Amino acid sequence: MFFQKALQDPKPFWMYMVGTLVVFIVSQLGSIPLLLSVFYASYLNGDDFPTNQFDMMTYLDLNLTLSLVILTFIFGIIALYFMVKWIHRQSFLSIITSRDTLDWKRVFFAFGIWTLVSVTSIVIGYFTAPEDYVVQFQWQPFLILVLVSFLLLPFQTSAEELIFRGYLMQGFGVLFRNRALPLVLTSVLFGGLHYFNPEVAKMGSIVMVYYIGMGLFLGYMTVMDEGTELALGVHAANNIWAALLITADWTALQTNSLLRDVSEPSVGFEIVFPILIFIPILFIFHKKFRWKNPVTHLQETF
Repeated sequence: MFFQKALQDPKPFWMYMVGTLVVFIVSQLGSIPLLLSVFYASYLNGDDFPTNQFDMMTYLDLNLTLSLVILTFIFGIIALYFMVKWIHRQSFLSIITSRDTLDWKRVFFAFGIWTLVSVTSIVIGYFTAPEDYVVQFQWQPFLILVLVSFLLLPFQTSAEELIFRGYLMQGFGVLFRNRALPLVLTSVLFGGLHYFNPEVAKMGSIVMVYYIGMGLFLGYMTVMDEGTELALGVHAANNIWAALLITADWTALQTNSLLRDVSEPSVGFEIVFPILIFIPILFIFHKKFRWKNPVTHLQETF
């Protein structure tokens, strides 16, 4: 079982806090190439160095910026690997899944399901209000974006999953010896990570309902399925199709996407639709993977 991987040789919870801090610090070292590139570009423009991380993205080619941002997550994964191996004396696989090997069929199945959700929501939004979108397709930067999205973006989504639904989920499990509290706490922390995104500043704190809800959705899958494979697939699909299909001036993810949303943002269909679709997707997963009764499984202590 997933939590038992950490309980085979349990470490005190403070070690998980230290490990998370180390991962954060090392990931910031990965931002040095981005900072140096922005500093040089702003110097050439005669501008002051931008202090806001989202303003930094306006100085470089969008594909280059996205690649350099993802580099910070790659550094984070490397740091997490060494923390798990050297400090916790666990295999890195143990924070990914309870199974003997990574179940790629689960990853790709979840990726396909959420691809359908993402593409459908964007298509519906476009055809119901085409005046809210501008087609900005340029084949060369878009093809580069396709490569960046499929080759590099999974490092960003996997880093978040392994930190929150893997490492910290197990850490809270060691502390509380149940599944419910780790699920709630990691979801709130995951939502909090996105609090300073420009979407929140533009639309208000109500957007946090989506981020925390997504954290609960991904965490619930991890707890019930005894591994992060489904969460890895969903999170990768969510970010890849968001990068490829749609962007807006007020979003954290600025890309050479197919469409640009030029409407005035509001909490509406785009926020509500994914949350409403959580239940039928979880029903599909429950049936396909024969999960246990969620009430007893979440309440069970170990």
